[in-house]
Amino acid sequence: MPRIAVIDLGTNSTRLLIGDVDDGRVDEVERRTNVTRLGEGVDRSGRLARTAIERVMNAVAEYAQLIDRHGGDAVTKVGVATSAVRDAENGNEFADEIRSRFGFEARTISGEEEAMLTFLGATSELSAREPTMVLDIGGGSTELVVGEPGNPPAFHVSTRAGSVRQTERHVTTDPPPSDQVDAIRAEVGEIFQRDVPAETRASIERGIAVAGTATSLAAIDQELDPYDRDRVHGYALELDACERMLAMLAALPLAERREVPGLHPDRAPTIVAGAVILVEAMRACGLGSMTTSEHDILHGAAIRAVATANSGL
Repeated sequence: MPRIAVIDLGTNSTRLLIGDVDDGRVDEVERRTNVTRLGEGVDRSGRLARTAIERVMNAVAEYAQLIDRHGGDAVTKVGVATSAVRDAENGNEFADEIRSRFGFEARTISGEEEAMLTFLGATSELSAREPTMVLDIGGGSTELVVGEPGNPPAFHVSTRAGSVRQTERHVTTDPPPSDQVDAIRAEVGEIFQRDVPAETRASIERGIAVAGTATSLAAIDQELDPYDRDRVHGYALELDACERMLAMLAALPLAERREVPGLHPDRAPTIVAGAVILVEAMRACGLGSMTTSEHDILHGAAIRAVATANSGL
């Protein structure tokens, strides 16, 4: 089985998946996440900050050692960069630095490709063909992808709703008062109503939520300390529970949010905006619950890399 290493250079976190790919499924060998906040300040300045870049470089240096430990040059390396790098004036310079320091390409993918890879990863183990929405809440963008597992998605959109972006736009005090949370709700609700057609929203029968906001809320709801991926993957996040957790998190000062069981301390600054995005997406699509998945763009990129290599033989 081909061994693939995927590094996801996201707006809020830098993540690694090393896995063996067989028949469209990924057998995980190593999985790591570092909250590096690459997109910090990009919405205001239009540039990646040097301090944020260094945080990412430190994480990738750690990942490069893990890749060497699990096969080195025999491992196919895939790098994907998303919203923050797409939006930044110096995104190409950042990608060049990754290449020169670590010897692999960090390809900046479009919102459309990000959505497609996320859907592929999140639905790779599903057989039921009911219309499914995959929701990927990132730091700078949120992808909504709708389709039937096993087929190309019928609809996908990359929106400018993100946990870092909306935090920087609306949260100015600690803890955020209700008017600031309501401002996030209003902006995000308008984004979903505008960017996702009503007929598409009405067609959705099942929802899958991936990435750090959803997995964090699943862990908080179960009071998992330490975090347990097996109990998070496949967990049903109920809308009422998400509303309750949002109210609890928004009422806590940052220092106390960092201590909430199930929440990684580095996610505490942006979890309120992330929770609002999840709640508003569920409301917009008429979903009373969503299934949390640990399978996301990392798995999709690994599956796609093997399929692309095989098609070239």
